Amino acid sequence: MAPSSEYTARHLSVLEGLEAVRKRPGMYIGSTDSRGLMHCLWEIIDNSVDEALAGFGQSIKVILHADGSVEVHDDGRGIPVDVEPRTGLSGVEVVFTKLHAGGKFGGGSYAASGGLHGVGASVVNALSSRLDVQVDRAGKTYQMSFRRGEPGTFDDGSRPSPDAAFSPFLESSRLEVVGKAKRGVTGTRIRYWADRQIFTPDAKFSYTELQARARQTAFLVPGLRITLRDERRLPGTAGEEGPVEEVFHYDGGISEFVEFLAADAPVTDTWRFQGSGRFTESVPVLDESGHSRIADVERECEVDIALRWGIGYDTSVRTFVNIIATPKGGTHLAGFEQALLKTFRKTVEANARKLKAGNDKLEKDDVLAGLTAVLTVRLAEPQFEGQTKEVLGTSAVRSIVAKVVEKELTARLNASSKADKHQASQLLDKVVAEMKSRISARVHKETQRRKNALETSSMPAKLADCRLDDPERSELFIVEGDSALGTAKMARSSDYQALLPIRGKILNVQKASISDMLSNAECAALIQVVGAGSGRSFQLEAARYGKVIFMTDADVDGAHIRTLLLTLFYRYMRPLVEAGRVFAAVPPLHRVEIINPGSKANETVYTYSDKELHQLLTRLEQEGRRYKEPIQRYKGLGEMDADQLAETTMDPRHRMLRRVRIGEAAAAEQVFELLMGSNVAPRKDFIVAGASMLDRDRIDA
Repeated sequence: MAPSSEYTARHLSVLEGLEAVRKRPGMYIGSTDSRGLMHCLWEIIDNSVDEALAGFGQSIKVILHADGSVEVHDDGRGIPVDVEPRTGLSGVEVVFTKLHAGGKFGGGSYAASGGLHGVGASVVNALSSRLDVQVDRAGKTYQMSFRRGEPGTFDDGSRPSPDAAFSPFLESSRLEVVGKAKRGVTGTRIRYWADRQIFTPDAKFSYTELQARARQTAFLVPGLRITLRDERRLPGTAGEEGPVEEVFHYDGGISEFVEFLAADAPVTDTWRFQGSGRFTESVPVLDESGHSRIADVERECEVDIALRWGIGYDTSVRTFVNIIATPKGGTHLAGFEQALLKTFRKTVEANARKLKAGNDKLEKDDVLAGLTAVLTVRLAEPQFEGQTKEVLGTSAVRSIVAKVVEKELTARLNASSKADKHQASQLLDKVVAEMKSRISARVHKETQRRKNALETSSMPAKLADCRLDDPERSELFIVEGDSALGTAKMARSSDYQALLPIRGKILNVQKASISDMLSNAECAALIQVVGAGSGRSFQLEAARYGKVIFMTDADVDGAHIRTLLLTLFYRYMRPLVEAGRVFAAVPPLHRVEIINPGSKANETVYTYSDKELHQLLTRLEQEGRRYKEPIQRYKGLGEMDADQLAETTMDPRHRMLRRVRIGEAAAAEQVFELLMGSNVAPRKDFIVAGASMLDRDRIDA
């Protein structure tokens, strides 16, 4: 029984820390669903990325196997295989079985890394039903296997499986040599099966998330080659028909990342701010006798920022610490935003007269509108709030980032070159316009209410409003031209249908600035009538109408006006479109009067396309029925009388509406920029490429 007792004692000493991980996995990976499963994979990948960051290794390969396991290869230095003196265990076993063990402490192996707590690999091991690791070093290939954190050997058949018979090491563990490595070749291969006793049954690796993370990392580490391979053949994925493989490799840096993230047309070029700062930090350190004491350590923080402003108002700021994403920000983001606001306030105040800014103060949202930025900081042993590393806590980073941004941005805004001056002027105009838009929206919100018997209306005079106060049941028709307005007034139900005429083609807001949009009478009237503000300040619940319906002629000009209106709503009142409350009326193209025999009244049928008309006429011919010639072809809404307009386009019982939806915002943004933006060359290429598909018969001429 002596060997058994000795084995039990050793077993407990090795697994003591990892048992805590299995009992409280949420402390280490956040959750035990798909998010936690992906976090485990990030821990392994980040270790490989840290090798590349330190200058060792240029490629990483991630394979999602059909059996549910995942494999990560890298060509770094390989995990140390020699014996660690304090524990008497190989470096591989220490890394995978001991919490807070690794090369990220003390700054000897990594100047700055993402994994700093030394628990990543050991936590993944503890939460895996099986983990195999192979290391290439010094011309040999070493291998070790673990079952739920315990080292041992698996009796595999034709292929490795977590269900294979497992024999734990009893007296002493061993790192086996299983082959030879080519001369000069080093690296690490890790394959593991997540433990289904820990993770929820529906937890699975997301290829889409992995794809986004791989692309992001390749941008952040120029020259690193990341290969993804999915062999699972899951329904609804790119690899459904067979294994799919993608490679991410970018020689640029975060400037290229910003260009990838930015969806709108630029106001400025992509600017790069770089700098560094030193700070002193009091940290506990171990002396030679193993006792902990507080000592002051001098650190260096490197700051690298790429940013650009676009014509839109959406903000996209990605923050990273040692290339690890911090989605919830932290001190680096706080310093960045603080410096932006301070610098812009100072510059606008100095140029208040020229910018017509008045005495109003900029707010953070005014400055962030249309900003796309990637903010990275690199420092040794950063302090995070929790192992999931979502928030940076190192306080000194805030002031360092703020100083770098303030210095570099001030230089940009006061640059003397012609190109920089023009961009700075455009940017300041945009920021001041955002401020004015916010203030205007606040005033509108405070003063504009739907008119009732006790208050006057501040709405445009040309608005023919409805009597109903309930936004859920009311409709706003935006009508093309005054001629159609007269007919529409007689055709509408004034209880719940409001009319607003527009004269011709409104401003193309995709090209125009915010100030141009706000000063345009038609655009300002539309925003005022909808009553919910514009851009960032738009509040869906404040909208005065449940439906907004574009009612334009069924010709090329009508389609153009509808596109311009949709551009305005997409750019400045997008929540209304996303909520499915914007529609396009579908007026008929033809009116066919079918002659009935005898004294029976003739029948009227409306068709909405040439194909539909042809099918109707063919059917009437087959049935031997006659119709009046010529068939009426509507060129515009003004050609209809009130009864016809009500029956075909305005009466909810008979009309046809086409709901405007945004299936994918990024794709919609690209289409709007292509068709309505200021860059002519891509639009010309699009028209030339599609010219062969044009049906001449569909052109109204």
